[in-house]
Amino acid sequence: MMKFKIVPLSVAYANKIKQTLNDNFGHEVIEQLATGFGPCRVSLKPFSVGTDIRLLFTHSPFTIDNVFNQPGPVFIHKTNVEPYDNIHQFPPEIKADKENFPLSLIGYSKDQQMIFTKLVGDADVDHLIGEIFDQHPEIDYLHARNAAACCYICKIERV
Repeated sequence: MMKFKIVPLSVAYANKIKQTLNDNFGHEVIEQLATGFGPCRVSLKPFSVGTDIRLLFTHSPFTIDNVFNQPGPVFIHKTNVEPYDNIHQFPPEIKADKENFPLSLIGYSKDQQMIFTKLVGDADVDHLIGEIFDQHPEIDYLHARNAAACCYICKIERV
């Protein structure tokens, strides 16, 4: 039984960023050749360093303005990409590359208060997500973040 689903940034949101070249904070979007692996927050696939063109902008994954808002930099491909669709499994390319994608999972309540944090380390992230949801009914959803850079990767919702 699936206990979670992965929620990448939507294609509609990415298209708005690409069309306006401004983020929701009024900052201009920065276009650059990929110097790191990202990932793209729509496809949840790593960038090809030195090949892919990516767009950098400020994003907040929250709908309620509060102290846990954590707006920060994220990347998407400049070109259109397919959204991540294997939603009941954590993105395998991110999961397999613990060196470039050290992960932390942060749990939030329904009112978007941070109530849980866990470094993934060598654990299997898919198994860990299921355990967290089983053991912590007060957690409404999780964010996966890069534990080194602290940047948002994706939302993980209960199923």
